[in-house]
Amino acid sequence: MLLSAKLTSPRVLQDLLRRHDFRVKKKLGQNFLVDANILDKIIRSLAPAGEHRVLEIGPGVGTLTRVLARKANHVVALELDLELFPVLEETLRGCSNITLVHGDAAKTDLGRLMETAPGAGPVVVVGNLPYYATTPIIFNFLGGSLSWERAVFMVQKEVAQRMVARPGTKEYGALTVTISYYTEVETAAVVSPDSFYPRPEVESAVIRLDRRAKTPGAWVDPFSFSQVVRAAFAYRRKTLENALTRYPGLGLKKSLVRPLLVAAGIEPSRRGETLSVEEFTELAFALGPFLRRTATDGEV
Repeated sequence: MLLSAKLTSPRVLQDLLRRHDFRVKKKLGQNFLVDANILDKIIRSLAPAGEHRVLEIGPGVGTLTRVLARKANHVVALELDLELFPVLEETLRGCSNITLVHGDAAKTDLGRLMETAPGAGPVVVVGNLPYYATTPIIFNFLGGSLSWERAVFMVQKEVAQRMVARPGTKEYGALTVTISYYTEVETAAVVSPDSFYPRPEVESAVIRLDRRAKTPGAWVDPFSFSQVVRAAFAYRRKTLENALTRYPGLGLKKSLVRPLLVAAGIEPSRRGETLSVEEFTELAFALGPFLRRTATDGEV
């Protein structure tokens, strides 16, 4: 039986993949962790305990999954690539508290998934997110019905910088605002390309998200917040007044936007990248009753 400690060995990992005739798929962003120190940092940042249920997004070959199973009540491992299932069936053999599920984390109803999963207790989330799908996965995770308390993700370093960016910087955008609205975020570690097999071309980072007990500013429905944030950053070089008017999803007239901005205490000539999360909340609260809603409108 393969243990997690051995799976962080590049030689052991390569032998495992070779025996299963598995070829790494670059299009799916498959880079498997082979650094025991980083594995330990992820576990310490997530801090799973006996009462926790864990949702793992992208278990890969099960390196982290086995450790989680020893510490948590139950682990639900959501994997997109069906060709990894025979590998996981071998590496997770003997772990009775793991449920392996096939699905796309960017599209799966994560709340429903955990509602129907075995066990009980608070949910923590972890995953080595594929670089090409990081933003859709996080938006689905934050905007859905899943009740969770902490999340730890491996992401591209550049994306991590966007997550923790400050207003007025080039990295500050819709992802930053959305994450800051729902969570308190921090970078737990910067990860070298040498920590993966195959070796990616960029650095990565481990980020920790702690869900806010109370969102900043006035409560606003997720639809209004999402649409206003999207509109503000869809036209970064435009003033807020022009951006909110031009964004087709809102359906707002200029004659309405200006007084609502003023009522929210925001100068119409400002740009979206200068607004704090609290100001976005106040703006969404003011604009919410006037936004166009259709059957296809999403959340975050």
